[in-house]
Amino acid sequence: MTPVQLTSVLHDRHEAAGAKFAEFGGWLMPLEYTGVLAEHTAVRERVGLFDVSHLGKALVIGPGAADYLNTRLTNDLNRIGAGQAQYTLLCAEDGGTVDDLIAYRRSDDEVFLIPNASNTAEVVKRLQQGTPEGVTVTNHHRDYAVLAVQGPRSDELLASIGLPVGHDYMRFAVATLGDAQLTVCRTGYTGERGYELVCASADAGAVWDAVVAAGEPYGLALCGLGARDTLRTEMGYPLHGNDLSREISPVEAGILWAVGWKKPVFDGAQALRAQRLSPHRVLRGLKAIGRGIPRHGMEVVDADGAHVGEVTSGTFSPTLRQGIALALVDPSVVEGDQVGVIIRSRTEAFDVVKPPFVTPGVRGA
Repeated sequence: MTPVQLTSVLHDRHEAAGAKFAEFGGWLMPLEYTGVLAEHTAVRERVGLFDVSHLGKALVIGPGAADYLNTRLTNDLNRIGAGQAQYTLLCAEDGGTVDDLIAYRRSDDEVFLIPNASNTAEVVKRLQQGTPEGVTVTNHHRDYAVLAVQGPRSDELLASIGLPVGHDYMRFAVATLGDAQLTVCRTGYTGERGYELVCASADAGAVWDAVVAAGEPYGLALCGLGARDTLRTEMGYPLHGNDLSREISPVEAGILWAVGWKKPVFDGAQALRAQRLSPHRVLRGLKAIGRGIPRHGMEVVDADGAHVGEVTSGTFSPTLRQGIALALVDPSVVEGDQVGVIIRSRTEAFDVVKPPFVTPGVRGA
């Protein structure tokens, strides 16, 4: 029996706007409205609105909640204070990636987590094991919605409806919009300046409508998860299930900065420390020399045709107008090399480069 797919509380609005849908982590979510290319360009040049309510939500609360999480998640929560967010990971004991997530530190005793949709239950289950007295970990997946307003005109748009803007990257503010209470965070998954709005699911419709109604003067486009994927790939941001997984550690994915190496304990610490000091596969960027478009799972070969890895994420870059990829390859493959990707029985040439593939705008004014 096919499992029933979950839908966003905004599903009816997406249908009315002409969205095409696809499955993401067990949820039926908008893939595109007017086309991936147009939506991608809107975010790079103006502003786009995404519904990413399929993402998970969990609350860790109680005396010393942040200290407890700091013994489990890879990054060092003590690097941030109240009102700040942090990219981090939960790893298995063998170093494999259970999930990557954003931790919103509200106080020493309250942290809100946004994991990936398909991993939320597993993240909550793992974090519930070993909690100190008085600390609880609760799954709130369906209780909150998340809207992403991304692009260089996002500040103007949100300011026009009275929301706080201009705070530093990875900081958040609490605000109200009508009767809705929001967390307005300078985060996103596109590489552009933007914000994510977290609100109660019951308020999501009113918040969505307010942003849409105010958006026309700023060139707002409704955007699906197809454009979100091309945008994040241009930035070299990893996607769990592709570039991170139980079989791909943060060390292999090259996100060493998201691990608090000086912390005494965190899940998977021993395995990750050992892997860091040993030869291991590495995630590299690939940029097409010709017209080849790489896709997930395609084989990467060296100049002699020998297997050296595989594509983990691949797409056509709307910004560069050429194929780009992230690929997990042997450590012998370094930036400046040339490799081949086998596409439809042909070997297409690619340069090995360091992501991002385009200039980031995430911290731009």
